[in-house]
Amino acid sequence: MRLILLGPPGAGKGTQAGHLVARYGLIQLSTGDMLRAAVSAGTPIGQQAQDIMARGALVPDDIVVSIVGERIEQPDARDGFILDGFPRTVPQAQALDRLLTEHGQALDAVIELRVDEAALVRRIESRIAETQARGEPLRDDDSPEVLRRRLAAYREQTAPLIAYYRRRGMLRSVDGMAPIGDVAAEIKRILASEAGKAASAPRRSRRPAKRPGKSPRVTVVGKKAKGRATAGLRHNTGARRKLRPRRTTARRTVARKPKA
Repeated sequence: MRLILLGPPGAGKGTQAGHLVARYGLIQLSTGDMLRAAVSAGTPIGQQAQDIMARGALVPDDIVVSIVGERIEQPDARDGFILDGFPRTVPQAQALDRLLTEHGQALDAVIELRVDEAALVRRIESRIAETQARGEPLRDDDSPEVLRRRLAAYREQTAPLIAYYRRRGMLRSVDGMAPIGDVAAEIKRILASEAGKAASAPRRSRRPAKRPGKSPRVTVVGKKAKGRATAGLRHNTGARRKLRPRRTTARRTVARKPKA
């Protein structure tokens, strides 16, 4: 099972990915983790990424796609995975499609967690207040302003993926504002439905198709057999044209024989 979870920051993608990992034995693939692992392993692609990150630049899509390709070929990813943080843009999604096709794989579902952005801001404000009331330190991203900037970046870069996957008939939407358990149950129902469709889909026949323009081979033995074979080929004008020149040539040859 190969999945993508879409949704803005704070939609609960990480929480639902954890449920899916536990339920289906999938692995969660984060592009950030994959980049760091490639750099630590010293792979050629990892070295390229390290040089780029050392300059403070963004890692180009082609390098990210190559790292994803290396990762999904590893044994623990062959039974399925959940992509986290990738794709972020439509060009990345198109590159992912090509990558999966090259590896003989395909996505099983793209699940969108629909949320109310204003409600997300209120949620983080409530979380900040609760954290401060407990006397605990705040995280760097525990800020309404940070969240608003991240939401704006999501709308600009990642939200177009929803239309992209909807056009391909792969998008399934879930109310991300529902309780966590209800969201998990709805995702489970969607995945069961998709698995049922895949199981009931008719298999393509492996019988090779007939090559166009090829007439059936006919073996003619004796005059009677010749007559029956010719009659059986009346529907095939190409076959009649092939037979006529032989009869005509035979008659002319007999006519030109010298008299005794």
